[in-house]
Amino acid sequence: MFESVTIASKFGLNERAVIYPRDCRELLHRIPAESMKLVVTSPPYNLGKEYEQRLHLTEYVAQQQEVIRECVRVLKPNGSICWQVGNYVEAGAIIPLDALLYPVFAEFGLRMRNRIVWHFEHGLHCSRRLSGRYEVVLWFTKGDDYVFNLDPIRIPQKYPGKKYFKGPKAGQYSCNPLGKSPGDVWVIPNVKSNHVEKTGHPCQFPVELIERLVLALTCPGDWVLDPFLGTGTSIVAALRHNRRGVGAEVVDRYLKIARERIQQASEGTLPVRPMNRPVFDPKDAGRALLTAPWLEPENGHQQAVLLEKGPKYRARK
Repeated sequence: MFESVTIASKFGLNERAVIYPRDCRELLHRIPAESMKLVVTSPPYNLGKEYEQRLHLTEYVAQQQEVIRECVRVLKPNGSICWQVGNYVEAGAIIPLDALLYPVFAEFGLRMRNRIVWHFEHGLHCSRRLSGRYEVVLWFTKGDDYVFNLDPIRIPQKYPGKKYFKGPKAGQYSCNPLGKSPGDVWVIPNVKSNHVEKTGHPCQFPVELIERLVLALTCPGDWVLDPFLGTGTSIVAALRHNRRGVGAEVVDRYLKIARERIQQASEGTLPVRPMNRPVFDPKDAGRALLTAPWLEPENGHQQAVLLEKGPKYRARK
């Protein structure tokens, strides 16, 4: 199943994995028109992190427009673009980047199919506003005849034994035996310090997020392009499912990490959180003693909640 891959530094249609070590706009100019099945990326959020230069917001959007234009050019007629973004923050005010960038995609004639909400539990704790716990993936297609494979990304049914209780199908299962659609809200842990995939990148894609998009929107042998490659997750997800991957990255440290991860992925040795693994639930973690001062009864005695294995709680004073 796994075979060591040669990682090229120049794009060629016969390659399997390409990391271009310079600006993505240079790479895009070298890719033939209508050759990519999926463009999936998370561009810089213009926050001034080490891999970006903070720009005036209008200049940032213009820069994104330049990249998006080329992504549309290289996209196959039945292909998809997935642009994963969060918020730009200025003087404490939140500006959602998906709202700023939607008109850019619409200008190029792309059609939005979903605004996927990626929900996670961990992140910066805010004290003067609610803590941000989601980002979005904007999924666009070039036309109406696009690839969409639902079966590979189905998730377990909530009620797998449910049956029709009346009518001509009475007694038959009412659910799809392969599972249900994941919907447009995806609960996937983000890559923080204790995540098995964690590297030195501060904003790393979880592999399973990209795997869903690769499986749903491409077929084996197709090309997956990530203009802002980071630590190589998009190519990792592509190779794990017999696709080809290409991306650009300008930070030397991330280039080194990306090459190592892609090589490990091709050999089947890269640590990856499996798709559809249930999100950690403290109730299932065995015995853990939690003290909750806000649960104090009126007499002032603090309650402690002892979590046992399974869903049951036992309280004691």
